[in-house]
Amino acid sequence: MTLPNLLTLSRIVLAFLLWPFLFWDFVWAKTFALVTFIVASLTDLFDGQLARSQKNATAFGAIMDPIADKVLILTAFFAFVRLGILPFWLVLVIFVRETIVTLLRLWVIRKGIVMPAQRAGKQKTISQIVAILYILTFLVVKSMGIRYFPFWNPTLELFFLNSSFYLALLAMVLTLISGGAYLYDLRRSLAQKQK
Repeated sequence: MTLPNLLTLSRIVLAFLLWPFLFWDFVWAKTFALVTFIVASLTDLFDGQLARSQKNATAFGAIMDPIADKVLILTAFFAFVRLGILPFWLVLVIFVRETIVTLLRLWVIRKGIVMPAQRAGKQKTISQIVAILYILTFLVVKSMGIRYFPFWNPTLELFFLNSSFYLALLAMVLTLISGGAYLYDLRRSLAQKQK
């Protein structure tokens, strides 16, 4: 097992750690969740860089890397639904898009078609990560504000809930746009292969 592949698998482990931290009734639990997500996101950055620099990219890594990304992102989003921060329909749209594209990506790999990373896909991923980091930071500030500082109030709560929703909504829109771009590029690639 190569180091990049270990980093990819560690992202899945960290995703499963994220869930209990978000629901643990402990003042530092939300901080642990934020740190866990940041570390997991960094593994996504480093596993690809290591694989390219060491020239040891594997089929396992090509398959598991996007799956690990989706597990991390969707774990966070579904946790936010359970916490009452985001509506279920918004996260469901992201889930359906990510599932369809992931299954298509696996099918394409078996067909031997190389689909390069798209700009829309990168923008989508960044928007999802920003939304998650914002919501996690909001949860940290809220838990500290309630526990240690007398500044948390219903106005702040409403502001953070609304801003979290619109950030996640933007991520959802970009997710759909990138999904459409992927399907368009896939159709072109399949058409070229048949020629």
